[in-house]
Amino acid sequence: MRGAIIHGAGDVRFEERADPVVVEPTDAVIRTVAACVCGSDLWRYRGVSQVKRPTPIGHEYVGVVEQVGAAVTTVKPGDFVVGGFLHSDNTCAVCRKGMQANCLHGGGYDGCQAEKIRIPNADGTLLATPGEPDADLIPSLLSLSDVMCTGWHAAVSANVGPGSSVVVVGDGAVGLSGVLAAAQLGATTIIAMSRHESRQKVATEFGATHIIAERGEEGLAKVLELTEGIGADAVLECVGTAEARAQSVELVRPGGMIGLVGVPHGDLPTDTLFWGNKGIHGGVAPVRAYLPHLLDLVWKREIDPGKVFDLTLPLSEVAEAYRAMDERRAIKVLLHH
Repeated sequence: MRGAIIHGAGDVRFEERADPVVVEPTDAVIRTVAACVCGSDLWRYRGVSQVKRPTPIGHEYVGVVEQVGAAVTTVKPGDFVVGGFLHSDNTCAVCRKGMQANCLHGGGYDGCQAEKIRIPNADGTLLATPGEPDADLIPSLLSLSDVMCTGWHAAVSANVGPGSSVVVVGDGAVGLSGVLAAAQLGATTIIAMSRHESRQKVATEFGATHIIAERGEEGLAKVLELTEGIGADAVLECVGTAEARAQSVELVRPGGMIGLVGVPHGDLPTDTLFWGNKGIHGGVAPVRAYLPHLLDLVWKREIDPGKVFDLTLPLSEVAEAYRAMDERRAIKVLLHH
């Protein structure tokens, strides 16, 4: 088979790789129907995170099961499946607490931007759709592998509920998914911080009630105008930079909560959090915890998170997908096989 290999900053290649095989009786092998490039992949592509050796890359996927190990009982060959960006057994003590991202027996994949993928812990990771999905549902199903569940995790972590005021910091696919999550959870004031017209449009379609393009003190002033002068009940931090984190701390009201899901690349002003009685919660999204509910919403066409994909390319053009996202020509690129 072939798959994406990152060799270093700005250098992703589509190369021959060994076909994955069932190694453990709990494994499955799937044929990839669609994969995508994640904003977190760009940390390596941009040279922010070091690439020490050529490495398979990618962690989001939907596909069709081709093989299963002898112990797999919940999916079978021919099933169309989606799974989270980390595998989990869904039975360990941590998984039973609903935090499958930290499964005691979990981990990552050997690159999902590939024609086939080995899925460890198949029973605890994969969910089969109720039938063969219509082609137009595939983008939304793919979003459940990471960005939609991560946006949902941000909103849940920030205690978003009916009547909440919410600010979403970050207008990438995760931030836009956070807007959709906040709307689904009943927030009534949803402020998307975005400077880009195409992203503002998606945010509005997902339920944003206000768009603020300004940053810094000017952006803060506009948020305060909309939140009784005190800041938002909840802030979803979906970027991970020191600037985004510091801004989130300013934007949340005293006693409010920040849902932190941006991959961290900067410190948090903990003293400001302390003196302002401002809380933080979040981290790596436990996709498997949210997948049944969100898959049901997508299947019933009650939500359409696949709108975050605004460029579709064949898997063989994965290098162009990275360029498009790096240059902000695309919010998120879907790769089809």
